[in-house]
Amino acid sequence: MGVRYSYLAQQFADADDLWNELKEFVKTGDFTLGKPLVEFEKNFAKLMGAKYAIGVNSGTDAIKLGLKVQGIKPGDEVITAANTFVATVGAICELGAIPVFVDCNDTFCMDTSKIEAAITEKTKAIVPVHFTGYLTDMREVCRIAEKYRLVVVEDACQSILGEIDGRKAGTWSKAGAFSLHPLKNLNVWSDGGLLITDDEKIAGDMRLQRNHGLIDRDNVAVMGCNSRLDTFQAVVGNWLLPQTVSIAEQRIKNARFYDKSFCKIKEITIPPRPTDFKIVYHLYIIFAKKRDALLKFCLDRGIEAKVHYPVPIYRQPALLMYGASEGDFPVTESHTKSIITFPCDQHLSDDQLNFVVDTVADFYRGQS
Repeated sequence: MGVRYSYLAQQFADADDLWNELKEFVKTGDFTLGKPLVEFEKNFAKLMGAKYAIGVNSGTDAIKLGLKVQGIKPGDEVITAANTFVATVGAICELGAIPVFVDCNDTFCMDTSKIEAAITEKTKAIVPVHFTGYLTDMREVCRIAEKYRLVVVEDACQSILGEIDGRKAGTWSKAGAFSLHPLKNLNVWSDGGLLITDDEKIAGDMRLQRNHGLIDRDNVAVMGCNSRLDTFQAVVGNWLLPQTVSIAEQRIKNARFYDKSFCKIKEITIPPRPTDFKIVYHLYIIFAKKRDALLKFCLDRGIEAKVHYPVPIYRQPALLMYGASEGDFPVTESHTKSIITFPCDQHLSDDQLNFVVDTVADFYRGQS
């Protein structure tokens, strides 16, 4: 039995109604900033409990433009997580701003107790990363941001519908960025992203920035870029959006099964599960002894386990210029040696979930 990582073939195996919608859409020729995009933005904002949602071409651009419209410029320092995908840091660097890293804790998110020590006179913003389906503790981030008058853009690309104290990811600050990448919990058929906000000015400036700064065809208000969310992808998004809640619920159910099963294996450690958090498990990650050997054992048996990430972003060649090195962020470093990710998506069967658990148990039995 195999347990694949990508579930896209299953997700769109029965999508005749979507194909019919796309065929009808093509007949309209309404391809750029079209009506389905307006509908998708409205529906996404409603789902998230925000006033506005602005579609852009990626989660990366949602972060980048969210920072830009709030005044972040070259030379500004932006605090973010030491353990994140390159896109978070890329969004900061594309503005000419300087990423400043803060170590994570065992929820894989930024350790908020270490933020203030990273603040300098050049610090202008914080980009907390809601990694794997957890949330950074936004109660503390908001307190610190208010104290030091810092911009906050939430990187909520992996945590749609995640919550703390009943408040959703992306709604704690003036701007929350989301990704629609094909492997996100809410996905489309290519890249895509959204920024949500309750601030009318931010929403208006985002719409200008994503569309070359154009007020209309012949008038340019500011220098922007081409970052429109493709209306074709918005049709796909509208088809999937009603499933978003059930997708999150099934992932949570699968993760609870894993937790209940893996806690019986002494070589496995389950990360903290704070009761005031709703974790939506874009990724299911645990700590494992003899991780590398376990990873190979699983791969050899057809389980597409992964590591997020084996080399932390600050040690990648492209970022060595910022001066971070091995040992600067000990928790993140320790995670690179012990974490393992297992498929947890909504299309997994009970047999597949059991196969993953049984395979891990078999590995450790063979080590004793």
